[in-house]
Amino acid sequence: MVRVVATMAADEIVFDAAERMEKAVQILKQSLAGIRTGRANPGLVDTLRVDAYGASTPIKQLATVGAPEPTQIVIRPYDPGTLKDIEKAIIASDLGFNPQNDGRLIRINVPPLSNEQRKKMVGRIKELAEEAKIAIRSIRRDANKALDQAEKAKEISEDERDSLKDDIQEATKKYEAQATELAKVREQEVMD
Repeated sequence: MVRVVATMAADEIVFDAAERMEKAVQILKQSLAGIRTGRANPGLVDTLRVDAYGASTPIKQLATVGAPEPTQIVIRPYDPGTLKDIEKAIIASDLGFNPQNDGRLIRINVPPLSNEQRKKMVGRIKELAEEAKIAIRSIRRDANKALDQAEKAKEISEDERDSLKDDIQEATKKYEAQATELAKVREQEVMD
Protein backbone atom coordinates (compact mmCIF):
# COMPACT_ATOMS: atom_id res chain seq x y z
CA MET A 1 0.00 0.00 0.00
CA VAL A 2 2.81 2.41 0.87
CA ARG A 3 4.48 1.67 -2.49
CA VAL A 4 1.34 2.78 -4.41
CA VAL A 5 1.14 6.11 -2.56
CA ALA A 6 4.86 6.75 -3.15
CA THR A 7 4.53 5.93 -6.86
CA MET A 8 1.63 8.36 -7.13
CA ALA A 9 3.84 11.03 -5.59
CA ALA A 10 6.55 10.21 -8.15
CA ASP A 11 3.99 10.42 -10.98
CA GLU A 12 2.90 13.77 -9.55
CA ILE A 13 6.49 15.00 -9.87
CA VAL A 14 6.39 14.21 -13.59
CA PHE A 15 2.90 15.70 -14.00
CA ASP A 16 3.88 18.86 -12.12
CA ALA A 17 7.03 19.25 -14.23
CA ALA A 18 5.06 18.88 -17.47
CA GLU A 19 2.46 21.37 -16.23
CA ARG A 20 5.15 23.93 -15.34
CA MET A 21 6.86 23.41 -18.72
CA GLU A 22 3.51 24.04 -20.43
CA LYS A 23 3.17 27.26 -18.43
CA ALA A 24 6.67 28.38 -19.54
CA VAL A 25 5.59 27.90 -23.17
CA GLN A 26 2.36 29.86 -22.52
CA ILE A 27 4.36 32.73 -21.01
CA LEU A 28 6.59 32.71 -24.11
CA LYS A 29 3.49 32.81 -26.32
CA GLN A 30 2.19 35.87 -24.44
CA SER A 31 5.57 37.59 -24.61
CA LEU A 32 5.84 36.96 -28.35
CA ALA A 33 2.35 38.42 -28.90
CA GLY A 34 3.68 41.74 -27.60
CA ILE A 35 6.47 41.88 -30.17
CA ARG A 36 5.78 44.07 -33.14
CA THR A 37 5.62 42.66 -36.61
CA GLY A 38 5.01 44.64 -39.78
CA ARG A 39 1.27 44.41 -39.13
CA ALA A 40 -0.95 45.99 -36.51
CA ASN A 41 -1.85 43.46 -33.83
CA PRO A 42 -3.97 43.99 -30.69
CA GLY A 43 -1.37 41.92 -28.82
CA LEU A 44 1.01 44.87 -29.08
CA VAL A 45 -0.91 46.74 -26.38
CA ASP A 46 -2.17 43.71 -24.37
CA THR A 47 0.50 44.09 -21.70
CA LEU A 48 -0.22 47.80 -21.28
CA ARG A 49 -1.43 48.83 -17.83
CA VAL A 50 -3.44 52.02 -17.40
CA ASP A 51 -3.72 54.13 -14.26
CA ALA A 52 -7.49 54.47 -14.06
CA TYR A 53 -9.91 54.61 -11.15
CA GLY A 54 -6.92 54.90 -8.79
CA ALA A 55 -5.40 51.55 -9.79
CA SER A 56 -3.10 50.12 -12.43
CA THR A 57 -5.49 48.20 -14.68
CA PRO A 58 -4.84 46.01 -17.75
CA ILE A 59 -6.07 47.72 -20.90
CA LYS A 60 -8.28 44.71 -21.73
CA GLN A 61 -10.42 45.51 -18.68
CA LEU A 62 -10.94 49.10 -19.81
CA ALA A 63 -11.44 48.84 -23.56
CA THR A 64 -11.86 46.64 -26.61
CA VAL A 65 -8.77 46.53 -28.76
CA GLY A 66 -8.91 45.66 -32.44
CA ALA A 67 -6.92 45.92 -35.65
CA PRO A 68 -9.41 46.76 -38.41
CA GLU A 69 -6.58 47.47 -40.87
CA PRO A 70 -3.07 46.00 -41.25
CA THR A 71 -1.51 49.31 -40.13
CA GLN A 72 -3.94 50.48 -37.45
CA ILE A 73 -4.97 49.54 -33.92
CA VAL A 74 -8.25 50.88 -32.56
CA ILE A 75 -8.93 51.12 -28.83
CA ARG A 76 -12.57 51.66 -27.84
CA PRO A 77 -12.93 52.33 -24.07
CA TYR A 78 -15.99 51.02 -22.23
CA ASP A 79 -16.03 54.28 -20.26
CA PRO A 80 -15.17 57.42 -22.29
CA GLY A 81 -13.79 58.92 -19.06
CA THR A 82 -10.78 56.60 -19.29
CA LEU A 83 -9.81 57.80 -22.79
CA LYS A 84 -7.19 60.28 -21.53
CA ASP A 85 -5.74 57.72 -19.09
CA ILE A 86 -5.35 55.14 -21.87
CA GLU A 87 -3.75 57.74 -24.13
CA LYS A 88 -1.26 58.71 -21.38
CA ALA A 89 -0.36 55.05 -20.82
CA ILE A 90 0.36 54.53 -24.53
CA ILE A 91 2.54 57.64 -24.70
CA ALA A 92 4.40 56.67 -21.49
CA SER A 93 5.00 53.08 -22.71
CA ASP A 94 8.12 52.06 -24.63
CA LEU A 95 6.01 51.05 -27.65
CA GLY A 96 6.87 54.22 -29.52
CA PHE A 97 3.33 54.82 -30.78
CA ASN A 98 1.64 58.17 -31.25
CA PRO A 99 -2.03 57.67 -30.29
CA GLN A 100 -4.74 59.79 -31.91
CA ASN A 101 -7.71 60.51 -29.65
CA ASP A 102 -10.94 61.61 -31.37
CA GLY A 103 -13.00 61.84 -28.16
CA ARG A 104 -14.63 58.40 -28.61
CA LEU A 105 -11.75 56.09 -29.40
CA ILE A 106 -7.99 55.98 -29.87
CA ARG A 107 -6.36 55.11 -33.16
CA ILE A 108 -2.75 54.03 -33.34
CA ASN A 109 -1.10 54.01 -36.73
CA VAL A 110 1.58 51.33 -36.77
CA PRO A 111 4.44 52.44 -39.01
CA PRO A 112 6.27 49.79 -41.03
CA LEU A 113 9.42 48.40 -39.43
CA SER A 114 12.85 49.23 -40.84
CA ASN A 115 15.28 46.36 -41.46
CA GLU A 116 17.27 47.41 -38.40
CA GLN A 117 14.13 47.32 -36.22
CA ARG A 118 13.19 43.91 -37.65
CA LYS A 119 16.63 42.53 -36.75
CA LYS A 120 16.28 43.90 -33.20
CA MET A 121 12.86 42.25 -32.90
CA VAL A 122 14.25 38.92 -34.13
CA GLY A 123 17.05 39.20 -31.56
CA ARG A 124 14.47 39.82 -28.83
CA ILE A 125 12.42 36.83 -30.02
CA LYS A 126 15.50 34.62 -29.77
CA GLU A 127 16.19 35.93 -26.24
CA LEU A 128 12.63 35.18 -25.14
CA ALA A 129 12.75 31.68 -26.65
CA GLU A 130 16.06 30.98 -24.92
CA GLU A 131 14.67 32.22 -21.58
CA ALA A 132 11.73 29.82 -22.00
CA LYS A 133 14.08 26.92 -22.79
CA ILE A 134 16.22 27.74 -19.76
CA ALA A 135 13.08 27.73 -17.59
CA ILE A 136 12.08 24.35 -19.06
CA ARG A 137 15.53 22.87 -18.37
CA SER A 138 15.45 24.26 -14.85
CA ILE A 139 12.10 22.53 -14.27
CA ARG A 140 13.64 19.29 -15.60
CA ARG A 141 16.58 19.63 -13.20
CA ASP A 142 14.24 20.20 -10.21
CA ALA A 143 12.05 17.23 -11.15
CA ASN A 144 15.07 14.95 -11.60
CA LYS A 145 16.37 16.06 -8.22
CA ALA A 146 13.00 15.24 -6.62
CA LEU A 147 13.04 11.79 -8.24
CA ASP A 148 16.57 11.16 -6.97
CA GLN A 149 15.41 12.07 -3.44
CA ALA A 150 12.38 9.78 -3.75
CA GLU A 151 14.67 6.91 -4.80
CA LYS A 152 17.10 7.63 -1.94
CA ALA A 153 14.19 7.61 0.50
CA LYS A 154 13.26 4.16 -0.93
CA GLU A 155 9.88 5.52 -2.10
CA ILE A 156 10.57 4.35 -5.65
CA SER A 157 12.99 1.85 -7.17
CA GLU A 158 15.99 2.79 -9.26
CA ASP A 159 14.25 1.46 -12.39
CA GLU A 160 11.13 3.53 -11.67
CA ARG A 161 13.27 6.61 -11.16
CA ASP A 162 15.08 6.06 -14.45
CA SER A 163 11.79 5.48 -16.27
CA LEU A 164 10.29 8.66 -14.82
CA LYS A 165 13.44 10.61 -15.69
CA ASP A 166 12.98 9.42 -19.28
CA ASP A 167 9.40 10.74 -19.18
CA ILE A 168 10.65 14.10 -17.94
CA GLN A 169 13.28 14.20 -20.69
CA GLU A 170 10.57 13.52 -23.30
CA ALA A 171 8.49 16.37 -21.89
CA THR A 172 11.55 18.63 -21.95
CA LYS A 173 12.18 17.85 -25.63
CA LYS A 174 8.51 18.38 -26.47
CA TYR A 175 8.23 21.79 -24.79
CA GLU A 176 11.63 23.01 -26.04
CA ALA A 177 10.49 22.10 -29.58
CA GLN A 178 7.26 24.07 -29.02
CA ALA A 179 9.26 27.10 -27.84
CA THR A 180 11.54 26.85 -30.88
CA GLU A 181 8.57 26.57 -33.24
CA LEU A 182 6.75 29.55 -31.68
CA ALA A 183 9.89 31.65 -32.02
CA LYS A 184 10.46 30.54 -35.62
CA VAL A 185 6.88 31.46 -36.60
CA ARG A 186 7.14 34.88 -34.91
CA GLU A 187 10.54 35.58 -36.54
CA GLN A 188 8.99 34.80 -39.91
CA GLU A 189 6.11 37.21 -39.20
CA VAL A 190 8.56 39.95 -38.21
CA MET A 191 10.69 39.48 -41.32
CA ASP A 192 7.72 39.43 -43.76
